[in-house]
Amino acid sequence: MACKPWPASEAELAQMRRFNQKLAWLPRFKIRNRVTPRLIQALLRVSQTLKKAPDAERKLVGSVPVRILRPSGKPKGVVLDIHGGGWVIGNAQMDDDLNLGMVNACDVAVVSVDYRLAVDTPVEGLMDDCLTAARWLLTDDEFADLPVIVVGESAGGHLAAATLLALKEWPQLLQRVSGAVLYYGVYDLTGTPSVRAAGPDTLLLDGPGMVEALRMLTPGLSDDERRRPPLSPLYGDFEGLPPALMFVGELDPLKDDTLMLAEQWPGAEAHLLAESAHGFIHFPVAMGAGVLAYSRGWITRTIEVSS
Repeated sequence: MACKPWPASEAELAQMRRFNQKLAWLPRFKIRNRVTPRLIQALLRVSQTLKKAPDAERKLVGSVPVRILRPSGKPKGVVLDIHGGGWVIGNAQMDDDLNLGMVNACDVAVVSVDYRLAVDTPVEGLMDDCLTAARWLLTDDEFADLPVIVVGESAGGHLAAATLLALKEWPQLLQRVSGAVLYYGVYDLTGTPSVRAAGPDTLLLDGPGMVEALRMLTPGLSDDERRRPPLSPLYGDFEGLPPALMFVGELDPLKDDTLMLAEQWPGAEAHLLAESAHGFIHFPVAMGAGVLAYSRGWITRTIEVSS
């Protein structure tokens, strides 16, 4: 289906425009070397030690760590969360605030994957980590009778879509997945038209450098090889996949990734946010809060239908 315009009032759009003016002063996220991501990751870890973390279980699934947040009572479902960070920064703890929001609003447990990062591991290794975590979750006794939702943001959206496509090798496991929520993911590692046309005025992301950054993530591969699914989920077969809820911003260089994916994914519901840049669910604006509230309502309804 085509993306629907996200309903936003003039006041909400004006608030987003004001926030964009602040974003314009910030440096754009770039993947040009291995040093900068390591530095950002170190700063992230330091900041996390200074912040009180919620009670969470750390579990090793094979060689893949996962972080589990649970509601106070029996969960009605379980979410597999795959964090963003351009494949080169981030960790499961980084999503604690978002995941606690799902725990409290949807009465679910959340399993977040601490996949390896592409500064040391080929992106295929990250995909393997997410698939390992998914297969464990879908066969673990604790979650055996619960509906499963897969959630991914940005690079995590790529890994979530790739994981669902890979699960087609295990149809009985894929059938246990009730839905997917994908925020502004990357679905073509050669660059969709909006990525290739991105100019220097992009917000948050380094638009002009994105095609080269994608090549750096997949060294030694031709564009034809980069397009092979699930490495580039956009070229996969989505028949048999669960319903998906997708969001992307009008100002995001990755806009076409979601627009094109939504056209191919049966049962997809996709929304395009005016005046919105990459990462909007983290912005202190009403539109970002509205998207998160809608997503949590969709997760709750999907779990109720699947139970």
